[in-house]
Amino acid sequence: MPFGAAGFLCRVRRLLIKNAKALVGTSPLGMNCYRGASMADLPMIEDGWLAAEDGRITGLGAMTDFPGITDWKDLTLIDATGRFVLPGWCDSHTHVVFAAPREEEFVDKIKGLSYQEIAARGGGILNSAMKLRAMDEESLYHHAKARLEEMMRLGTVAVEIKSGYGLSLESELKMLRVIRRLKETMPLPVKASLLAAHALPPEFNGNREGYLRMICDDLIPQVAREGLADFVDVFCETNYFTVAEMENVLKAGNAFGLRGKVHVNQFTSIGAVQAAIKHEALSIDHLEVLDELDIEALTASLAAAAPFTTLLPSCSFFLRIPYAPARALIERGLSVVLASDFNPGSTPSGNLNLVLSLACIQMRMLPEEAIAALTLNGAAAMDLQDELGSLTPGKRASLIITKEIPSLAYLPYAFGNDNIDTVLIDGKPIRSGAALQ
Repeated sequence: MPFGAAGFLCRVRRLLIKNAKALVGTSPLGMNCYRGASMADLPMIEDGWLAAEDGRITGLGAMTDFPGITDWKDLTLIDATGRFVLPGWCDSHTHVVFAAPREEEFVDKIKGLSYQEIAARGGGILNSAMKLRAMDEESLYHHAKARLEEMMRLGTVAVEIKSGYGLSLESELKMLRVIRRLKETMPLPVKASLLAAHALPPEFNGNREGYLRMICDDLIPQVAREGLADFVDVFCETNYFTVAEMENVLKAGNAFGLRGKVHVNQFTSIGAVQAAIKHEALSIDHLEVLDELDIEALTASLAAAAPFTTLLPSCSFFLRIPYAPARALIERGLSVVLASDFNPGSTPSGNLNLVLSLACIQMRMLPEEAIAALTLNGAAAMDLQDELGSLTPGKRASLIITKEIPSLAYLPYAFGNDNIDTVLIDGKPIRSGAALQ
């Protein structure tokens, strides 16, 4: 079995998996996402096989139609008896590039301080910004690379990374160049979002217009010229950026081909959902606090190009804030996405297996709905639905093979357990378990 010490450096050229307990998420080519009730109707093939060549899925089916093998050259055969085969997790909302953790603020939270109170005394995003500005690009890259390697071992096969801890032209560009280097050197697809409108830096106190002008007139054009970002993002929230300011940033991003992805309704509902829909944001993220007008606006958007609603349950878990109303969104026919929000302040974990369990336990999502939200819907929220998110011929062979487990529901049920045996990205073994021995 060609598995090197570096893990993801060796490719399996031809792969054949047999006897899978089930192939999960076998959506047809052209199905871009799951919406509403369809999230619970996750297509599967029981007792299945899957073939891949040069990193792409070439075929799949039931074992009753298992292909005869005449050419064993460069073929890796995996017996997945008792194991499920799933598309890898697609994490569409992270802040993986940061300089240092903030465990001291974790202690402050235990003592009773709120997220807003910690931010008001110089903690939070501004704390991370000061540490990031002081760190060189090479160190930032190696810290982020180590985090991504651990996330891949836990089943993540695609990721979006946001800037937003630089809060100056130079430091935001430094973050985005680190993300570009990760794109170039890591085996998983990496998308980049410019999140300069994350917080107001101290040097612009009393000059909000000046900071927004720098983002819209200087930073966005330069980022677009250098091809450093795929999306533009804004933290629109009480005490951060207003709805009008978010709209200005989204307009500027759209003018340079950077589609919007927004942080809204984490603590308050201030009309940001409606504005994000108006500006055709690809995804609207957080949504822990939604009123009926917000939900009605999201429902009405289904008549056009409805945004993805990206929910972040591990953030709610860590901050002890409300969980987003996943059931209400699914019942209205929306496309729900789950993501980690991995960051040093409110979610210091990129473990999407924990997110899967929290979504089921705390948000009452069915296991199939949560898996749909972490696979095809997560891919679509990064515009990667044609490449990842389902077990579909032609797509990348980026897969999770579980350990021997009794049912699919066991994955979220047995929270805290490591139920992953093997992870493949483009046919390469990132994590080699018993199935690959």
